[in-house]
Amino acid sequence: MKKFLSLMLVFALVLSLAACGSGTKEEPTTKPADDQQNQAATEEIKPEEGAKLVLWESGDKAGEWAKFVASEFEKKYGVPVKYEEVGRVDAPGKLKTDGPAGLGADVFVAPHDHLGELISGGLILENFWPEEYQNDFMDAAITGTTSDGVLYGYPTAIQTYALFYNKDLVKKIPETWDELIAQSKEFTDPKANKYGFMMEVGNFYFVYSLIGGYDGYVFGQNNTDPSDLGINSEGAIKAGQLLQRIHNEILPLKNEDMTYDVKQSLFNEGKLMFNMDGPWAVDAHRQAGVNFGVAPLPKLDNGKYPTSFSGIQAAFVNAYTKYPNAASLLAKFMSSEEMLLKFYEMTGELPPRKSLIEKPEIKDNEITAGFLKQAERSIPMPNIPEMQSVWTPAGAAFVTIWNDNTDVKTALDAAVQQIKEGIATQNTNK
Repeated sequence: MKKFLSLMLVFALVLSLAACGSGTKEEPTTKPADDQQNQAATEEIKPEEGAKLVLWESGDKAGEWAKFVASEFEKKYGVPVKYEEVGRVDAPGKLKTDGPAGLGADVFVAPHDHLGELISGGLILENFWPEEYQNDFMDAAITGTTSDGVLYGYPTAIQTYALFYNKDLVKKIPETWDELIAQSKEFTDPKANKYGFMMEVGNFYFVYSLIGGYDGYVFGQNNTDPSDLGINSEGAIKAGQLLQRIHNEILPLKNEDMTYDVKQSLFNEGKLMFNMDGPWAVDAHRQAGVNFGVAPLPKLDNGKYPTSFSGIQAAFVNAYTKYPNAASLLAKFMSSEEMLLKFYEMTGELPPRKSLIEKPEIKDNEITAGFLKQAERSIPMPNIPEMQSVWTPAGAAFVTIWNDNTDVKTALDAAVQQIKEGIATQNTNK
């Protein structure tokens, strides 16, 4: 009886939403089942009668995968899915206007760091199978798509960066940063434009790996408390001091002289031994014919590994969908083992599903294995809105620390003050 009443409630809700008509402002729907304690299996919910869905995903290879998913989903559930190309970063902003108007996609893919704004805007539904996902997916994927203990997303990919190395130049993969610096010293020759190691020191996305490895943090309470800023914590100070050591001993260039393009060119030309970068760089290096490998970031002098930032791509269900059952099933289907393996095969994007990490085609791929090992040590970028006020001041502080050899604590204290002011402005403009 309880299940029957729950299904009748959803059915009534769908009818009321359908009556609103196209292009009119709608009210968000509820989860496919109102009783969170009743963790229904997939078979226990069915697509609504007459359901038809719209799916937003990026173009290119990801778009081809989305079309494949749409076709397979219709074969399995009899629900037609229309794919529309909408960039992942663009989807949350587009949904703000299209969702309430009844024009948004039923399911869309977006980066996890937009989760805070999606929740505060009442734009997404909760994940219908949280316990199942917590068991089956990497911790970073679950953490990144969770807010206040509630899981919202259906993870489809995880991205992080690691250490690219030129196999023709590197005799032994460094296990520690001391080893990396020692090897780099032997190779570095600024007059010949040859360098042992490079990273984007002005990009906080990369610098955080060192901060986290030294037990530093961005926000307190596992990156959920914006009132507790850790940008000038002891760990962040140690990270800044390591960067100054790297600058003084092996990389005597200004931040402005080692842009992303410069790093890529040097690595492709065999003039750079080690490069901190992400999976997006793989194809270009392959096309350049570089004999390279990818390894996790080496240990710091405290015996701990750097905790790189990871980005989680996830499918989300539009709160204004007329078909919450069908949409939730589509999001679940997209993140199934079968579809994520296909996603990896078509795009090379790393699957966050634990079972897939052990697949021979993934486990035995040297490049993929290096990124996945680092991903296991990664921390999802904070998904609260206040993170937007961190990137620029924090990045600028580390540029000053690098370029001008500024006292690390002084520079980071100034960054914290700027971040606080930025957050205050954010809150005022809400």
